[in-house]
Amino acid sequence: MVLASASPRRAQLLRQLGLTFEVCRSGVPEEVPPGLPAEQAVCRLARAKAEAVAAGRTGGVVLGADTVVAVGGRILGKPVDAAAARGMLTLLSGRSHMVHTGIALKEVETGRCLTASEVTRVYMRPMEPWEIAAYVDSGEPLDKAGAYAVQGLGSIFVERIEGCFFNVVGLPLFRLAGLLRAAGLEVLPTAAPTSS
Repeated sequence: MVLASASPRRAQLLRQLGLTFEVCRSGVPEEVPPGLPAEQAVCRLARAKAEAVAAGRTGGVVLGADTVVAVGGRILGKPVDAAAARGMLTLLSGRSHMVHTGIALKEVETGRCLTASEVTRVYMRPMEPWEIAAYVDSGEPLDKAGAYAVQGLGSIFVERIEGCFFNVVGLPLFRLAGLLRAAGLEVLPTAAPTSS
């Protein structure tokens, strides 16, 4: 398997499942196509990433993924700089938002591409301006959709989550397991252990 993403968080989640894979950045710009709902946009970007990496291969499967935050009719990707991160966090402060992740699994030999998406609601507590500034200064928000990491320092701002936690990290593992199964791959060993 090839992970078409440079995200260390996605790689960590795949290792957590015990999967063997290599990492190959797709080079696909993470720009949300205008006019598309978030759910469709992340699936389209995930598929584009998987197909871009699969184009240079002769076999195996390629996993592409994309995550965005949607709030108040706006779609937030990764902030381009510290000022954008501060703006995103100010927008998220004291309200809920939706995290959308699309995943695509491209079978290189058959050309088949399986896609799925997941959405999770996240509730953020109100943040003081100095907290936002200090968090942005930590550097953590700068490569995260919505400018925060739920599994990192940003967790102190998250009141609660409705839905899949791993989706907010960037890879809904139960959806991924379903796609792998549909492609004939199992995360768990298929043979039941024998008792002694």
